[in-house]
Amino acid sequence: MSDLTKTVTEPAGPTTERAGPGAEHLRQLFLRGREVVRPVLPKRWRGVPKVPVVRLSGVIGFSTPLRPGLTLAGLARTLDRAFNMGKPKAVALAINSPGGSAVQSHLIYRRIRDLSQEKSVPVIAFVEDVAASGGYMIACAADEIVCDPSSIVGSIGVVGASFGAYEAIKKLGIERRVYTAGDKKVMLDPFLPEKPEEVEHLKSIQREIHETFIGLVKASRGARLTGPENTVFSGEYWGAKGALGYGLIDRLGDLRTVLRERFGAEVLTPLVSVERGLFGRRVPGVGAAELAHWQGLAQGSAGLGLAEDIVSAIEARAMWARYGL
Repeated sequence: MSDLTKTVTEPAGPTTERAGPGAEHLRQLFLRGREVVRPVLPKRWRGVPKVPVVRLSGVIGFSTPLRPGLTLAGLARTLDRAFNMGKPKAVALAINSPGGSAVQSHLIYRRIRDLSQEKSVPVIAFVEDVAASGGYMIACAADEIVCDPSSIVGSIGVVGASFGAYEAIKKLGIERRVYTAGDKKVMLDPFLPEKPEEVEHLKSIQREIHETFIGLVKASRGARLTGPENTVFSGEYWGAKGALGYGLIDRLGDLRTVLRERFGAEVLTPLVSVERGLFGRRVPGVGAAELAHWQGLAQGSAGLGLAEDIVSAIEARAMWARYGL
């Protein structure tokens, strides 16, 4: 090492010699005083680790006034608040969803990943009853997925359902009349006979969405996936232990135990709730379209709104029922 390097990198001597013994004495007094006062200070002033918790519960995309579903519009501000809450050690997602809209699932997934990377904050997903289909897609936004031993996980697939009333209306003597500009505008109309080419068109779209879902899971889970692809991506779902064996999740546990184990017994876990207005309605996130829609129903379309609510409730109930819930 040259003399110049030694001059720059080696300190001239201990700090106490330069500053004097009085400064060191004051520093020691300060440290002892801080330890005496620390136990009576609020946790947020003591540097206690903080892990905000965002609850993601319900069907994705289905939204009614009484049962608002999970959408990016409804969650955007909540997620922003969680990642900007001081300097969190992590953000925890408490997930309980049977899935729903593929688009909304992906939008929520993408927003969580973007915020995690932008803020350099890891994400831990905690599955409650179920994280299936779109619910599992959102869980894949986490760096780690934790499940209760009785949780249900998986259903990496795409489903679409309808009904056919052609024969029924024919027996009733009802004639279906449809006028369109565009030959394919009424594909898969439930009141018209089903056509094989229209079914194949729908299935081609489903395959495209399924491939996107598979790519997302592979990118998220990487080498942790150990199950055969024709099983893991078949649309089947499993209990937590089966999902652990296939690498779809990382461990078994619950939110409180895992966070205390990782960040200490005093870890703060504030629940970041969806913002609500004066009368309990959710405050819109990226747009006010949903709120305006429900206001319009209240002002003149209450009957139609009720019918839509009933249909949405039945569809949502059917989604939960697939998993025995």
